[in-house]
Amino acid sequence: MKKYITLAILSIALASCGGDSNGKSVEALLESGSVEELQAKQKALKEDVAATNDQLAQIEKVLEGKNPREKKEVLITTMTVKDTLFNHFIEVQGNVETKKNVLIYPEYQGTLSRVVVKEGQRVRKGQTLARIDDGGLSSQVAQMESQLALAKTTFERQQRLWDQKIGSEIQYLQAKTQYESSQNMVSQIRSQLGKTTVTAPFSGVIDEVITDQGTVVAPGMALFRIVNLDNMYVAAEIPESYLPTVTAGKKVKVEFPVLGETVETTVRQTGNYIKPSNRSFAIEVDVPNKDGKVKPNLTARLSINDYTAESAILIPLNVINENAAGEQFVYTAFAKADEMVAQQKIITTGKSQGPNIEVLSGLEVGDKIIVEGARSVKDNQPVKILTY
Repeated sequence: MKKYITLAILSIALASCGGDSNGKSVEALLESGSVEELQAKQKALKEDVAATNDQLAQIEKVLEGKNPREKKEVLITTMTVKDTLFNHFIEVQGNVETKKNVLIYPEYQGTLSRVVVKEGQRVRKGQTLARIDDGGLSSQVAQMESQLALAKTTFERQQRLWDQKIGSEIQYLQAKTQYESSQNMVSQIRSQLGKTTVTAPFSGVIDEVITDQGTVVAPGMALFRIVNLDNMYVAAEIPESYLPTVTAGKKVKVEFPVLGETVETTVRQTGNYIKPSNRSFAIEVDVPNKDGKVKPNLTARLSINDYTAESAILIPLNVINENAAGEQFVYTAFAKADEMVAQQKIITTGKSQGPNIEVLSGLEVGDKIIVEGARSVKDNQPVKILTY
């Protein structure tokens, strides 16, 4: 408005200066070339401009003096500082794993004569999965058992004679040695025969039949993959800076994006080794899997509660400013005389979570933080609190 008043006054002044005392216009004077008349015209114009400036100063003074509070007062909204429970979480990504996800290898070389399970079949610990042709080993066992029975009978008779002081000691010792040797040989050959039967090392599900029946197999050649989904966990790597706060027993929220599910659990184990390549340590988080939906290598997002404050002061991040010295500050509103004014307060902050941050010092419960208008106010500036 001031701009338009100024232009109007200047237009009036210039219009009034269109001619001199003789009634001649500026254009006429320029054509006549009279120096005396041009100087007189210049003097008259300067006087008119000075008068116009005086009038403008008077108008501006009136405008500034009219309700000055309305001009300086800033409209704001506030929030009252309260103490509240603050749980801070760190977020990392992990993979679902199980310690019972293994490949089963044969311990004996021969033809895989029979496979007695199929993929997806649930088996129990010790259950027979397949048999390998023993190549006549069972016949050798029967023969060795016969020799063992003979050695046993011979030893028992020789022992009875020796107890009666009949016969020589060497005969007794030879019979005893023969019997023990036969026992060891039968035990060894039975052990070899036992390796021709492939059994489940633990209860679980046959996830994959790798080798078909009739194939010649040998140690080191995988036959089956067996998986137990009852004892699942999420493995993740945590930066070393969280070593003091991420410990066993900490609460964790585990989200499975593919399944659209979230479970609450705890950290069951933390690693004792810092990897030099990425300065991190490993953790394991228990995962309940009653319905069997969680599978090995499934991606999971972890939210780990690494810090808790029972009575914390939380404020929005967007109300914090920073001065030239690098100090953080906020504005509060308080009553001064008959008006509300803004007051700058230097604060120190802690951990942030989402849009909020914890204030460690500089604010007290009950302070009114300026939220809307926090970027527009200055220290000790009058403010007006809006109510919705």
